[in-house]
Amino acid sequence: MNTFDASKIDRRLFITSAVGVTFFAGIGHPLAASTEQGLVALVHTQAAGDSGPIDSMIAKLNQLSDEREFEKRAIYAQDAATFETVFRTLGDAGSSIIVSTFPVISESVKAVAPEYPDTKWIQLFGDPVDPPIQNLVTVSYNYYLGCYLSGVFAANVSKSGKIGFIGGISIPPINADFNALKAGVHSVNPDAEVKAAFAGSFQDPAKGYEIATQMYLDGIDYIQTDAAATDGGIIQAANESPGRMVSALSPAQYTLGPASVISIVNLDFGQSLYNEVSSALNPDWSGGVHVSTGIGTGVIEFERSPLFMEQGPTEIVQASEQAWPQIKAVREGIIDGTITVPFITSI
Repeated sequence: MNTFDASKIDRRLFITSAVGVTFFAGIGHPLAASTEQGLVALVHTQAAGDSGPIDSMIAKLNQLSDEREFEKRAIYAQDAATFETVFRTLGDAGSSIIVSTFPVISESVKAVAPEYPDTKWIQLFGDPVDPPIQNLVTVSYNYYLGCYLSGVFAANVSKSGKIGFIGGISIPPINADFNALKAGVHSVNPDAEVKAAFAGSFQDPAKGYEIATQMYLDGIDYIQTDAAATDGGIIQAANESPGRMVSALSPAQYTLGPASVISIVNLDFGQSLYNEVSSALNPDWSGGVHVSTGIGTGVIEFERSPLFMEQGPTEIVQASEQAWPQIKAVREGIIDGTITVPFITSI
């Protein structure tokens, strides 16, 4: 699938340039799709190649395109100054569905979506819109619930009683993830130390490595990541000494640290995109709503790495096995409402 960096685009040139249109649409036909379903576009604000959310979304878009036979495009919109330009270009081309990603792009979606009422808009990782926009569905993820489970797990497998959290940027939902992790840890071990740090970016593995290395040197032995592509550096730091544990984001990260990536709070953005676009392809789709996705939906789960269970330190693997019945019980309690996880957005 074609991808491009939209960070330095002049809208007029983008629309009128033969090179730009050919690159975006494919040689020999206009930007709008020739298939009955119309063009489905994914506008992502983080780079592909992350072994995580973006790669997962692109893969699922490709899969669904093959299954439902529609034209698709993935556009990397790196610069906030171009967000509305990219959206209007897609709208002017008659796109049937536009999917956008992450909070950084939300204001641009709200500004442009009403101008193109015949286009169905899906904002993944977006807050509810008030008043609702009738051709827009926003989707949020209760990732903090998985982080709570990670905290319960961490308290059981950590030898030092020191737990770390590395986020990309300190924003309300990421802060809530840390606070839920901390609450989960303290539900098992009230005396445990839980520390948060932020890389300032979701795409800076070097910074992730720097922060994680210092955390491990300070005695932390379990780090929950929440930093997308920055995770790569965190895992690298964990790989440098036995007994260092990471709980990451995606199954694709298992192989990056077979003896260090012990678990993931799996937010399957690809499956979420697949679900929402599948719904939007149906004629009875309705916008103007917000979808909140949590544990037990197939999109968010806390999972152990099968590779770690095979290759991790024996003592930690045994502790993991002993803890797992408790994790399953807490998970069921969250789902049935008998356990309430705090949602606190400040640190």
